Amino acid sequence: MTADNRNMKLMEPSFAPWEPKKDRSQQIAVLMSGGVDSSVTAHLLMEQGWDVLGVTMKIPVSCDTNARGCCGADAAFVCNELNIPHYFVDVTRDFEELIIERFRQSYAVGETPNPCVDCNTLLKFSLLWDFLTETFGITYLATGHYARVSRTGERSYLARAKDRTKDQSYFLYGVASDKLASFFLPLGELTKEQVRSIARELNLTVAEKAESMELCFAGEGDYRSALIDSEANRDGDITDMLGNRIGTHKGIANYTLGQRKGIGFAGGKPLYVGRIDAQTNTIALGTREEISLSTVRANRINALIPQELAARERVYGKIRSYGDPAPCRIIETGETDVTVEFDEPRFAPCPGQRLVLYNGDDNIIAGGTIF
Repeated sequence: MTADNRNMKLMEPSFAPWEPKKDRSQQIAVLMSGGVDSSVTAHLLMEQGWDVLGVTMKIPVSCDTNARGCCGADAAFVCNELNIPHYFVDVTRDFEELIIERFRQSYAVGETPNPCVDCNTLLKFSLLWDFLTETFGITYLATGHYARVSRTGERSYLARAKDRTKDQSYFLYGVASDKLASFFLPLGELTKEQVRSIARELNLTVAEKAESMELCFAGEGDYRSALIDSEANRDGDITDMLGNRIGTHKGIANYTLGQRKGIGFAGGKPLYVGRIDAQTNTIALGTREEISLSTVRANRINALIPQELAARERVYGKIRSYGDPAPCRIIETGETDVTVEFDEPRFAPCPGQRLVLYNGDDNIIAGGTIF
C-alpha cells in the first residue's frame, strides 16, 4: 500500500512555502503536534544543521485547523516562530479507516486497543512518511517522542529513552527496521524539564502547554465518545471466573481487563475485570491473582532484531506502556507470533494491547499484539 493510492492531501502552506536550502541529505520532516516536545525537536534539529519542514496531520473529530487553540494551529504558529515552513496533511479518511474503525472493532470484540501504536505503525511511519518522501523528496523523519535511535556501524536500534519516566519506545516498535537509519528522536537523551527549559529560553508560546493525555480523535475526552457500536453497548451478565452469574454490566465497550473501578458490582473484596467475551456479551470478575498470567502470546510481530528473537533468549517484556520491562524468556516463536514466560505473573494481559520485548541494552527486539 503506497501513499499515492490512499486519500492524503497536502494543504496550502501555513505561512511560507517549503523552499529547501540544503541538499536532501540534510532535509528532515518533523511531525508536529503543537506541543512542547515536537516544537523543541524542530529547534534542536535546526541547531544541528538540518533543513527542517514542520508537518501536522489533520485528523477527524478533534482537529479544527481554523481554531487558534487547536493542536494544529499551535504547531503552525510555533513553526512561524522558529522560521521554518509548515504544512498540514489531511489524513482524515485514512485515519478514520486505519485508526478509529480499528479502535471500534477492537472494543466490539472485547479487546483493549492501542490506537497510538496503530497510528505510529500504520500511518505516521508508513503511509505519511512515504507521502512526504514522494511529495517533498524528504527521506528523513523526526518526532518528539522520548526514545532513542542508537547507531552502531551500519546497524540502527530503537531503544528506551534516558528519562525512564517519560520513555515512549513502547509506542514506536512498529517502525520498519529499514527505516530506522532515517529516523531521528532528538529528545531521547533529555528529560522533560530540560525540554521545557529549552522552550522557555526560546520564548515559545507552547513552553508551558499541558501534556495531552487522552485520545486525540475523541476530542481529548472519554474514549467512549468514539464508540458507536450498539452491540458493544448492550447490557449483559457479569460472572465470576467460573462462569457463575453475579450481576449485570452496561456494555462490554465500557470495560477493560484489569479494571476495578466503575464496574458497578461490590463483591466484598477487590475484584477486577478478568475476561471479556463478546460472543456471550459477558464480563468475568476475579481477584488479582486469578487474572495474573505468566505466559503471554502476541501476533503480528514486528522484529527489529530478528536474530535475538529467534535465539529464544532471556529478554525483558512490557505488556503496557508504563512501568519497567520485566524479565522473561522466549519459549516459542513463529513467522508472525511469539510466546514468552515472565519470571513473575503479569497483571491482566489485555488482548489488543502490545507485548514489546527488549534486550539487556534497552534496545527493542520485537513487538506485537497480545491475543
